[in-house]
Amino acid sequence: MIETTPIMALVEIDEEMLDVSKRKSNGKSAEVHESFGERLARIRKARGYSQYDLADEIGISQRMVAYYEAQTERPPAHLIPKISEILDVTADQLLGILELKDKEGAKNSRLWRKLRQVEKLPPSDRRALLKMLDALLAQQRS
Repeated sequence: MIETTPIMALVEIDEEMLDVSKRKSNGKSAEVHESFGERLARIRKARGYSQYDLADEIGISQRMVAYYEAQTERPPAHLIPKISEILDVTADQLLGILELKDKEGAKNSRLWRKLRQVEKLPPSDRRALLKMLDALLAQQRS
């Protein structure tokens, strides 16, 4: 029989906390069969990110995103805050502790994300881009 050490007890507690078979939602126990990776992939897709886009924003390779989505039950603790910020969810929602409320307008999230990037461009580049958009919209109207 293996004697349980304090460190082993902490690991067991940590595994219980990460167990996604049961989560509390609004104070009630709820059955959830979604792993961290499945949830990450679902949220990523709903926000209009490809694995490459998300990896680029986080600063890791696409292979690591694929690994987190398919191969591991262990969320990358050091990346949780950054992933949460990029995907516009709380860490608790990303980890499945709290239920994720789908946001309105998720269909165009990729467009909105690009527009936020455009806002960071220098004024001359923004003006040039706006001229191109105006020309495209004028062409569509005729």
